[in-house]
Amino acid sequence: MERFYAVIPAGGVGTRLWPLSRAAAPKFLHDLTNSGSTLLRATYDRLEPLAHERVLMVTGEAHREAVCRQLPEILESNLVLESEPKDSAAAIGLAAAILYQRDPDIIMGSFAADQVISPDALFQDAVRQAIYTAATGKIVTIGIKPTHASTGFGYIRTGEPLDVPGAPSAHAVVEFVEKPSESVANEYLASGQYNWNAGMFVAPVALMLKHLEQNEPELYAGLMTIAAAWDTPEQASVTAAIWPTLKKTAIDYAVAEPAADAGDVAVIPGTFSWDDVGDFAAIGRLNSASEVDAVTVMGEGARVFTESASGIVVSDTKRVIALIGIEDVVIVDTPDALLVTTTAHAQRVKSAVDHLKAKGQTDVL
Repeated sequence: MERFYAVIPAGGVGTRLWPLSRAAAPKFLHDLTNSGSTLLRATYDRLEPLAHERVLMVTGEAHREAVCRQLPEILESNLVLESEPKDSAAAIGLAAAILYQRDPDIIMGSFAADQVISPDALFQDAVRQAIYTAATGKIVTIGIKPTHASTGFGYIRTGEPLDVPGAPSAHAVVEFVEKPSESVANEYLASGQYNWNAGMFVAPVALMLKHLEQNEPELYAGLMTIAAAWDTPEQASVTAAIWPTLKKTAIDYAVAEPAADAGDVAVIPGTFSWDDVGDFAAIGRLNSASEVDAVTVMGEGARVFTESASGIVVSDTKRVIALIGIEDVVIVDTPDALLVTTTAHAQRVKSAVDHLKAKGQTDVL
């Protein structure tokens, strides 16, 4: 456990939560569950009992002030700032490379900043089991036992149990599979052999980098060059020269999937509640905010009138919003943008963001 270092990548904008989540204020900086804690703060608090001050934060330069305000405990030396987003392989790979330079025996765990998890005790037990399993020379993913046949997540096919002291739930991973069709997802659910891939990885940094070098040698070389200059006077200049040239790819493709093919991946099935808060329907489902009629209302001082209505209202204005005779509506009201949709179509909000981007209307993104 003393070799464990937690890494929190915080880079996703959360386009399906527009106009609440934007480039300047992405979803991990928001309290989306009305708990009094942002998703980022909650992530740190879950990991702190395991890692203490051994937490590396990877985020965009634009979010430095907000992140430091929410997490004043983060040490300056453990703040890794990206000048531009490069996807998860570069972000997690750089964290691994920096930690390797500091101590090649570190076991790192990567946990996204924008997930809702409870209870903390079950999550922490799964992470402990993952650390013990990683210490045997495995890249370990914490899978989520599926509660329904979701077509929105990738899946992990679970193999034989592993005999790891301190990790009774550890199993081998046969393969990672992409998001399935509904019929295939039902087959996965019925088989009991599959877990959702929540993107949580625990691994020795040396093993993580070994697979990155084998599968993405140019990306590996660039990250190792940056890491060699980290904590030196050349850090800023070397990073500025190399980071923009790095390939964009996901950690699943660059490391996890080929490592699984090589027999180097294990899974700990998580028994905790998990949600990636992917859209406004998820916020309505998770939220215990004030209920007016059958409408979940979020936003300090929101002024909402409802009659024979259901759905969710998120208000960042003092405008009165009246809902009458309408079901499963989603309304997000901000000073410069208004979203109106339904919970059934909440996943399609990203298309509005894509359209605005294509039209050059980035002032509201």
